Amino acid sequence: MSNLTSTNTAATLTLTTPFHLPAGSVVAVDVPRDAFLEAYASSYHEWIEGVVIHMSPASSTHQRLTTYLLLLLNAYLVLDPRGRVISQPFVMRLVRSFREPDLQVILNDNPHQFTETAMLGPADICVEVVSEESQTRDYGDKFAEYEAAGVREYWIIDPLRHEARFCRLQDTGRYATILPADGLYRTPLLPRLALPVASLWQDPLPDFYTIGDSVKAMFSDATDD
Repeated sequence: MSNLTSTNTAATLTLTTPFHLPAGSVVAVDVPRDAFLEAYASSYHEWIEGVVIHMSPASSTHQRLTTYLLLLLNAYLVLDPRGRVISQPFVMRLVRSFREPDLQVILNDNPHQFTETAMLGPADICVEVVSEESQTRDYGDKFAEYEAAGVREYWIIDPLRHEARFCRLQDTGRYATILPADGLYRTPLLPRLALPVASLWQDPLPDFYTIGDSVKAMFSDATDD
């Protein structure tokens, strides 16, 4: 709770009422949506009800994990073209916030509009790779926002704890944590996908060719069944 000076392109004013800040490094408040899109969206910022927060530069671990999952999901969607995967920075516009998930999976039957500059509504799967500075945001703010907005699955990949949390939206509108079976995470949104959770903590992570072979095997195994 804080009193802050707000900044936008038109004026500067002081908030005199109690204000609950989102987690993150706040750089401006009372910023209109259009001003955020013009001035901040392309440079690793997010917007939450007029508050702009800056996200710290990604660590090497964060970049490698995000790239691994991007390659794996892309390879899957080449063989089963039911959607697309988009990496940060790319805005997902929710009712009260503009977030930039590390990865967004947007299926072809998603009822919301996908444009060249933003996803206008919730993606089907959002993936966040946790860093030291993003823990409160990823486990708290984004969990609540993605759940309320109807993001069907939220994957929290935490290399700090070697923990992967797969949250799936239930009919109640609440997330339930889905435990991988036999070390593999499977989702009805991507029916043949079998993500080996232990691979997330490998050093080095699987390379481009290994990823391709493993995804091909997922489809081969499914055919054999």
